[in-house]
Amino acid sequence: ADLLVLVDAARLVRAADQGLFQPVNSEALRREVPPELRDSAGRWSALTRRVRVVVVNPKQVDPALIRTYADLARPELKGRLCLRNGRSVYNQSLVADQLILRGEAETRRWLTGLIANLKPPFFSSDTTLARAVARGDCGVGVVNSYYVARLLSGESGAEDKALMQGVKVVVPDPAHINVSGAGVTRHSRHPEAARQLLEFLASPEGGGVGYAQANHEYPLVGSGTDPLLKGFGPVRGDGVPIEKLGARNGEAVELMRVAGWP
Repeated sequence: ADLLVLVDAARLVRAADQGLFQPVNSEALRREVPPELRDSAGRWSALTRRVRVVVVNPKQVDPALIRTYADLARPELKGRLCLRNGRSVYNQSLVADQLILRGEAETRRWLTGLIANLKPPFFSSDTTLARAVARGDCGVGVVNSYYVARLLSGESGAEDKALMQGVKVVVPDPAHINVSGAGVTRHSRHPEAARQLLEFLASPEGGGVGYAQANHEYPLVGSGTDPLLKGFGPVRGDGVPIEKLGARNGEAVELMRVAGWP
């Protein structure tokens, strides 16, 4: 392979640490990709963004109760919160994000509150979790934005599209941003061509139009043109650099384990 495409900060940082990428010196990437969305050593770059959003069943929970991720630990949600299991790298990155922003002690308290509000069992995918919230099996859940958009689009069938109509999507303010990203492989036999492909995928035409629209993800800058994502409302990221999320993954996983989030 000449180009390796991965999703989530932890996977990108892990691949870089394992020496799977080679540094790329690209003026185009420096111009098109915000610095917090690319590796400081030039080994990988984000292509699109995704947001960890909160899905709410208004018949079970008042959406006005939730404005930030901290609100998921509110005692009013006891027995109503459903979560994907701790092996999900998306949840690991969310916890790493909160660890960076709030510090270890506050993040520990937050995790304790989440687990206290849990309605078992832990889910193995965002899709099944979103469906459970829509059915009223859970009052609230945490999923990646594109999963909800896919269900609402009808791509998985008319039944899912109808089911999700009653769900309210809350974009926390500020929001945890994660990415799809890519880098030129260390052993690429066509590094120049791979660099050009990476630049195209990260460009407004490649990532912002093609890649983002195909996957219901956000472009690197702005909210894009996807009407479903626009319907979720404005997104204000919390500014945490993607490579820092990956670097704190191990600490996040340990905090989750101690809190009882397996």
